[in-house]
Amino acid sequence: MSDNKTPFEHEIWFSSVSDETLAKYDKEAAFSAFKKRVRSQESKETKRFGWLKYAAAVAAVVAIGYFSFKSGQSNVESAFGDIVIEAPQGSRTQMTLPDGSKVWLNAGSVISYSQGFGYTVRSVRIVGEGYFEVAHDEEQPFSVQSDNVWVKVLGTKFNFRDYPSDPEATVSLSEGSVAMNSPKHPADDQLLKPGQRATVDKRTGQIRVENYEVANSRQWTNGRLIFDGQPLQEIVNTLERSYNVRITISDKNLLTLRFYGDFLRQEQTLSEVLDALASTEKIRYRQEGKNVTLYHP
Repeated sequence: MSDNKTPFEHEIWFSSVSDETLAKYDKEAAFSAFKKRVRSQESKETKRFGWLKYAAAVAAVVAIGYFSFKSGQSNVESAFGDIVIEAPQGSRTQMTLPDGSKVWLNAGSVISYSQGFGYTVRSVRIVGEGYFEVAHDEEQPFSVQSDNVWVKVLGTKFNFRDYPSDPEATVSLSEGSVAMNSPKHPADDQLLKPGQRATVDKRTGQIRVENYEVANSRQWTNGRLIFDGQPLQEIVNTLERSYNVRITISDKNLLTLRFYGDFLRQEQTLSEVLDALASTEKIRYRQEGKNVTLYHP
């Protein structure tokens, strides 16, 4: 018997034939016939199951490739750092995000986003106020988040305001549509239409939607300060950020006052704005450098 038989062939041959049968036949001829039958059977099985083996191999390669891709994607995303842009007190800034969306940042505001922005998601975080003109992309919704408001859009124009010192956060929609909610009530989405403003009570998370002259909400991008009945504390906060000063309200009774006015920051000094407020004879002020005190007449 030849010595070049595989272990598999030897195992099948010797487990399939008895000693008595072996004595009646030529071993070499019998083994040759056996191998012929085995090969014939293997050929049939190959034709029957060959495509299954091929499909399984392809599936395995695809699966390995997919999980390798997801693992690599996860590693890449985790390696991304954050890009942070700030508009200091007394200034404004404009920027364009990697997807072409435009953002204006008001004084005292900070925006941050991942270096991988647009890689899998389009998401930014903001503290303060920003006006957004979002590039349309149905595959990747655009989201803006702060501690008190979450907004998701496809392509639209809106103003987003959430300063830590303000008791309320607002979203004013100029074009398109947005879905928004409060982290305190994440399941309660509010849909805004153009010409509407949503106000979020930071303490409760409740959202109030109303019709509003939304054009006024973005006038700060042109340097205008528009007060349309805001309480004095909110006006003071705006003036502090716009002129980089410190304003103290000495009398709590002044907090109930509301004012109307339209000013252009590039052309009117803080003193001129305060003079206009004082002309109502509801308040007086004293200014010493960058420190201002408001008091009752």
